[in-house]
This record gives sequence, C-alpha cells and structure tokens, in this order.
Amino acid sequence: MGAPLFLGDEVAAAGFRLAGVRVRTPERGQETAALAAACGDATLVLVSADVAARIDPASLQAAQLARSPLVAIVPDVHDVVAPPDVAARLRAQLGLEA
Repeated sequence: MGAPLFLGDEVAAAGFRLAGVRVRTPERGQETAALAAACGDATLVLVSADVAARIDPASLQAAQLARSPLVAIVPDVHDVVAPPDVAARLRAQLGLEA
C-alpha cells in the first residue's frame, strides 16, 4: 500500500497534487473501477463528492466499511454535489433529531 490517493476532477486534483497526494481523474463510467484500483494501492482514498455520486452505491459502501484503506468523501471544488452530512445522520440514528 502506498501514499494517499485522491479521485476527482482535474481542478481539485491539481490542489491535492500540490499537497503531495497522488491523484487520479477517472473517466465517466470508470469511477467504480477507479475506486477498486485505488483501494488496492493506497493507505487513504479521498473521493470527491461528484465522483462518489457516480460510483455504484454498493461498491462505495463496501469500500467505506472496509477496515483498510480509509475511504473518505470530500466536497467537490465546484460544489455541485454536497458530501454526506455525517453529523446529521448520526444525530438522527441516536434519536436526537426528528
């Protein structure tokens, strides 16, 4: 397993590349395969919300539930797709919100 890897668009990838993160910009329709490949050779996989929205939901959930690597969804640069609101989901599951 190697260094952290970012899956997303070219603009966001440029910023992550400057921070020393390896990047991949999957073609439309290849997002699920790109996630599987990234999980095979990275210690941390950061997926933009835009790309995550196009990944097969079952594959994305399986990757997030796996013990290794850690898979996290980050906001996309264009703010087209909002990342999941984990705090709100947790509050709802604990019965703190209606």
